[in-house]
Amino acid sequence: MVNSEFSWPVRIYYEDTDAGGIVYNANYLKFLERARTEWLRHLGIEQDLLLQLNVAFVVRHIDIEFRNAARFNQLLAVSCRVAQLKRASMVFSQEIADESGRTIVTADVTIACVNLSAMKPIAIPDDVSGVIARATS
Repeated sequence: MVNSEFSWPVRIYYEDTDAGGIVYNANYLKFLERARTEWLRHLGIEQDLLLQLNVAFVVRHIDIEFRNAARFNQLLAVSCRVAQLKRASMVFSQEIADESGRTIVTADVTIACVNLSAMKPIAIPDDVSGVIARATS
């Protein structure tokens, strides 16, 4: 599946770092999540509307590689693109890079669509999957 990448800027604040001023590893997951959420919003898909339908996207699997350290006050670009769209899930290929283009983190993130009450996989709603399919083809 070929599509253009979406990028979201993230500034590193004190709260994101450890005592040495380096981004604490778990915070990269937050940055990746924000970029995916903003990508959905960019497409006109608001997750609070999905919640009203008792539907949510949840992380099922992450394969992440920490390649370089990010530090306090750096501006990063968090990109995401859909590598695979299935009936009830999608796989994002994501990267976090600094202003020079140096890769900080790469990740492949599998997102499942679930019924919130049962916490069981369900098909991505047709209108949502249609928007995603058009944006990623």
